[in-house]
Amino acid sequence: MATAASSLTFSTSLPKLCRPFSISITHLPQVSLNFKKLNCSISSALKISRRTAATTTKASSMASSGITTVDQKNKKVVEVFDTEDELAVSLAKYTADLSDKFAKERGSFTVVVSGGSLIKSLRKLVEAPYVDSIDWSKWHVFWVDERVVPKDHPDSNYKLAFDGFLSKVPIPPGNVYAINDALSSEGAADDYETCLKHLVHTGVINKSSVSGFPKFDLMLVGMGPDGHVASLFPGHPLLQENQKWVTHITNSPKPPPGRITFTFPVINSSSYIALVVCGAGKASVVQTALGKSQNSDVFPVQMVSPEGELKWFLDKDAASKL
Repeated sequence: MATAASSLTFSTSLPKLCRPFSISITHLPQVSLNFKKLNCSISSALKISRRTAATTTKASSMASSGITTVDQKNKKVVEVFDTEDELAVSLAKYTADLSDKFAKERGSFTVVVSGGSLIKSLRKLVEAPYVDSIDWSKWHVFWVDERVVPKDHPDSNYKLAFDGFLSKVPIPPGNVYAINDALSSEGAADDYETCLKHLVHTGVINKSSVSGFPKFDLMLVGMGPDGHVASLFPGHPLLQENQKWVTHITNSPKPPPGRITFTFPVINSSSYIALVVCGAGKASVVQTALGKSQNSDVFPVQMVSPEGELKWFLDKDAASKL
C-alpha cells in the first residue's frame, strides 16, 4: 500500500486560496446488512428494526446486531451499536457506498470531515476490503472547521486527519483542501470561502438549488459533550450566521481560541450528514437532541437538519439514556 510522504505539497492549480495537499490511498468491498423488526421503540415517531451484520467479508463479521431507528418525516436515521468498533465498520460501509454512488453519478465525491474522535472512527476505511475497492481518485476532502494553527501543531485538525487517515490512502494531489494557516482567523475563513466559491464555479462542489449554498455530498462530523458541532458552540452568536459560507471565531470556549468554521446554512445544505457520537459523557445531550428529555436547552447539534439524510451513529454508551 502506498503511503504519502511526510512533507506537504501545495497545489498551484487553484488561486492562492485554500491549500490542497498530496495524499495516498486504496480500496474496499462492501458489507451487506439484514434488518428485522424489534418490538421496541425509542419514540412514538420512530420505527425500530433489529440489524444484523452479514458475514460476506471478514470486515463485516466484526459487526454485531444494533438498533436502527428511522424517522422518515425528518429524513433522520439513528443507529446504535454495541461497540465503537462495530460502529466504525458500519460507518466505513456507509461512506464507501456513498463514494461509489457519487463517483458514478457525478464523477467526484466531496467529503467534509471534522476533528476529534471522528477520524479514529474512519479507521476501517484504510483496511481491507475498503482500502482497495474505493475509487479514491474521485475524493475531494474539506474540513467543517479548523484550528488556526500550523499544520504540524498537535491541535491541527489537518494533522489529525493526515496522520490517522489521509496519509494511508491515495487521494490525488490537490484534492485535499486545508486552510491557509499563515493568515489570521478572519483571513483564513475568507480565503477558505473564496476557495469553495471557486470549486462551486468549476463544478467540483455542487450548489444547492434550495439554499444557494454549497452542497457537499457527505459531511462526517462529531459532537462535543456540550452539544457543539464544527466550531459552533452553545449560545454563541455564530449559531445565527446565515450569510457567510465560512466564518471565524477568536474566542472559542475550547482552546485554541482562533478557528474557522462552516456555518449552519452550509452544513444543512449537505446531501448526507453522518453524525458520529461515542461515549457516556455525551448521553445527556443525545437524549435531549433525540427528543427523550424534558431539558429545554437547545444544543447546536439540534440545529443540524440537512436537505438530504441525517444519520446518527451512536455507540451504546452515547445512547444509554434513550
